[in-house]
Amino acid sequence: MNSKLYVGNMSFNTTEDALRTAFGQFGSVTDVYIANDRETGRPRGFAFVTFSTAEESKLAIEKMNGADLDGRALTVNEARPKEETGGAGRNFSSPNRRPGAFQARGNSRF
Repeated sequence: MNSKLYVGNMSFNTTEDALRTAFGQFGSVTDVYIANDRETGRPRGFAFVTFSTAEESKLAIEKMNGADLDGRALTVNEARPKEETGGAGRNFSSPNRRPGAFQARGNSRF
């Protein structure tokens, strides 16, 4: 199990110190990252909390999932690796599409 946790459904007023205090009772918190919107700089409502061991993070999931923090019931689970998005956002092209493929099918209009 990973020692990094995803913490969702957070209040926009929750601070890094509040997260360290709340999760610190279950073990040694090595890192806290609160995600902020790139354009506005405001919190996005989720964070990542990293513990020094997997056992500590498992205990924190059991105790903090559904727990109230700043008036919100937290969603806490193991953080998953970020999925590749293909670079600059959505990729609308077909996976079978390659340059010149339309002409290669014998369509003589182009």
